Amino acid sequence: MFTVCALYHFSRFDNHEALKPPLMELCLKEGITGTLLLAHEGINGTIAGPRKGIDAVIAHIQSLPGCANFEWKLSTAADKPFPRMKVKLKKEIVTLGQPNVDPTAHVGNYVQPQDWNDLIQSPDVVTIDTRNDYEVAIGTFQGAVDPETASFREFPAWWEKNKDRFHNKRVAMFCTGGIRCEKSTNFLMSQGVEDVYHLKGGILKYLEEVPQEDSTWDGECFVFDGRVSVGHELKEGPHVLCHACRRPILPEDLKRPEYEAGVSCHQCVDEYSDSDKARFRERQKQMMLARQRGEQHIIGLD
Repeated sequence: MFTVCALYHFSRFDNHEALKPPLMELCLKEGITGTLLLAHEGINGTIAGPRKGIDAVIAHIQSLPGCANFEWKLSTAADKPFPRMKVKLKKEIVTLGQPNVDPTAHVGNYVQPQDWNDLIQSPDVVTIDTRNDYEVAIGTFQGAVDPETASFREFPAWWEKNKDRFHNKRVAMFCTGGIRCEKSTNFLMSQGVEDVYHLKGGILKYLEEVPQEDSTWDGECFVFDGRVSVGHELKEGPHVLCHACRRPILPEDLKRPEYEAGVSCHQCVDEYSDSDKARFRERQKQMMLARQRGEQHIIGLD
């Protein structure tokens, strides 16, 4: 059994490049895999490994500037969720593309999971899902607005086009673990929206703490690791990943005529050229050959 740790924290790192080598060294020493992102604005990522190793990485992050009180969420996975460890340097730990957005200055009102249902069922509240379209497709809160964005960077433009729909409404937003809402609530406040709320700990915390019989969540929650999706009590969901388009699909989708392992699924069969598919087939072939040799051909999950 592997311990999975999803984490993020906004903190000003004067020299985030210098933080990478010791963090990478520790993760490799402790048998940790996954991806961590470092930027001037903080740290973000999901990692997995033995609980002792996860605890060591958490302690190290707590020692970083401004991170003493950072929060993380733990869950488990039966199989290894990531093939390798990566620590990446980025401009943003979650990309919104709005240079004036600063979650360390102020954010919306946090709402605890046990209070979330009452809020979003209020008639003067609009609930907005800030995740990408393929995430929303497999699960969301009842009555939530889907912006149908392919990336978080598209959210500001969507808001500009749709903001009049939400005039005189309180706005409640949510995402997987909470990080996107740190930026989206700050953005909406900069746009003059006064009553902005977001789900503390994100969907993952809600699914962990709110009993299924009391839940207003429908479906599964997409996660960026080998589990692909989780449900209530953070139990692994039924989804698998199309390794061509990286979208979640169900086991029954593997029987559809559009599906070819590593090449296409019913969602992306018309999105790639013949040359793309030929390249994907060669990649799939190399994976099979590596497997026959008892090696791991890494294609990544991020």
